[in-house]
Amino acid sequence: METALTLVTLLAIVVSVSAGAGRVGVPAPLVLIVVGLVSSYLPFVPVFELTPEIVLVGLLPPLLYAAAIRTSLIDVRTYRRPIALLSVGLVLFTTVGVGLVVWTLLDVPLAVGLALGAVVAPPDAVAATAIARRVGLPRRVVTILEGESLVNDATAIVTLRTSIAAISGTVSVWQVGAGFAVSAVGGILIGLVVATVIGKIRSHINDDVTDVAVSLLTPWIAYLPAEAIHVPGIDSEPSGVLAVVVAGVILGHRSPRIQSASSRLFERTNWTTISYVLENSVFLLIGLQIRAILMDIGDSSMTVAEIAIACAVVLATVILLRIVWVFPATYLPLMVPSIAAREPQPDPRAVFLVAWTGMRGVVTLAAVFLLPSNTPEREVLVLMAFVVTVGTLLIQGLTISWLVRVLKVPGPNAQEDHLQEATALQAVTDAGMAYLDHEVTTDVSEAIMHRLRERATDRTNAVWERLGGGDETPSAQYARVRGEMIRRERDELLHMRTLGTVDQSVLGLIMNSLDVEESILDRAYDDEISADREEDLRPSTDREAACVHLADATSVPAPNTPTGCEECLVEGTEWVHLRLCMACGHVGCCDSSVGRHSTKHFEDSDHPVMRSFEAGEAWRWCFIDQANG
Repeated sequence: METALTLVTLLAIVVSVSAGAGRVGVPAPLVLIVVGLVSSYLPFVPVFELTPEIVLVGLLPPLLYAAAIRTSLIDVRTYRRPIALLSVGLVLFTTVGVGLVVWTLLDVPLAVGLALGAVVAPPDAVAATAIARRVGLPRRVVTILEGESLVNDATAIVTLRTSIAAISGTVSVWQVGAGFAVSAVGGILIGLVVATVIGKIRSHINDDVTDVAVSLLTPWIAYLPAEAIHVPGIDSEPSGVLAVVVAGVILGHRSPRIQSASSRLFERTNWTTISYVLENSVFLLIGLQIRAILMDIGDSSMTVAEIAIACAVVLATVILLRIVWVFPATYLPLMVPSIAAREPQPDPRAVFLVAWTGMRGVVTLAAVFLLPSNTPEREVLVLMAFVVTVGTLLIQGLTISWLVRVLKVPGPNAQEDHLQEATALQAVTDAGMAYLDHEVTTDVSEAIMHRLRERATDRTNAVWERLGGGDETPSAQYARVRGEMIRRERDELLHMRTLGTVDQSVLGLIMNSLDVEESILDRAYDDEISADREEDLRPSTDREAACVHLADATSVPAPNTPTGCEECLVEGTEWVHLRLCMACGHVGCCDSSVGRHSTKHFEDSDHPVMRSFEAGEAWRWCFIDQANG
């Protein structure tokens, strides 16, 4: 009963503090650490011991897997060089740098200093991505940070085990190299095998609950066998961390082909909830460790001043080494002509944010307890790991939002996202329309065909409507009114349930159908209108090179009717958004408008390219090639 009450209390604190921190705009991880710190000194709060087994086996696999299945395999391939330089190169660089500093400051062997360097080297996946997404960092930065944090734990743990072996004996260069090779290659191979086997199994599962249950087991199916395999003569084993990450990234990439739509939705909801609980619980547990760590410091032979100075120097070293590494690692490869030709010059402001976003987390605290009990100055080393963890969370975590504002680093833009989404969805809809036109047999009635076309067109138009700003769009209006209808329908359904006139299982089916419809209603966006942008809205990826019509249509003609749609002005009808023909200056209304005069003008004139005629928008569209420019 006491254990159950403790767990419920911890969960209640995590949920309430996280929700409260979100309301006031303060990073939840930092608030939870402070709450844990204060709670650790309350007399009725028990001592919580965060053992390496709890973290490395109980918490790390599900946290890494939840992040991995959301990570794009395409993005990892695209940014593989910066991810590798950070997750492997920077970890080793930090290990050596911190190791030399600790060796200089404390009366310990170099192997002990390198062990602490490996402990504090890897930034935390949870802290980095949580704060990076909250402050709205550019997607390229977030992707690199996520990729780094998924792999760097494996590098650090292998390095730590090698250093621990060197503390108690001698380790040759061959053993170090072989250990890294076994860890990396073995972890990747096991991850590939697990992803292949689990993927095959899940592709044959038709029950959503069973499929999600297999998903929940997958992190440990990958982690435990990897950690259990031991290669004799090398004193190393495959990396369970890498096995989990590889399995998660591949299964996430293949999920549209091996899972049903409802299974993917259930899985996403379950892992989001699990991540939320575990991520925030981790930071509360970090705070709860403070009391025990400070009590153990009394066993050290060093004075309080010496310990404080050493901790501060190690914290500063960790922060500075990342900055020293990131800038050369970013720009030096661009001196190679082949790399410079295919990659754009990174914005120095974004590079600095990558260098600054190096918050440590629970892996650092768990790894430090792997140090043998007879390690010289072990108590001080544990405190150093804690100071680095909390110090980076406070110093970097609290200043990252301020830096984004001061440096004016542009984050993801909702309007650009809508334009890219509309372009992609247009291509998707065209593929569906092609199926209706060429593959559907004559046994489908014309009324059904019209209904299918109308639904597909409405879905695409709803995305295009989010561009241009202005009054409430037809799709937003539909979502608002239909939402109110569903609420009235649900009230009537609940009234029937109270009366007991309809079987409860039947009412449950109707309730589920209303819930599904409400969840997929088109969202009404309150994005900033395009006219408020500093630059005209253009596609993030220009496809002019693939479309001769877009390449030819460069000059913007004078509009024939600057005040609105030419036909709508004559007919007295209303329009949603306006489009300008790049050949003759005709102004027509978009496909969400009743008249659809821009498309009709193309059909009548064969003028292929139109341009948005909304304030602050410069994107163009080719009707023939279905391309944006």
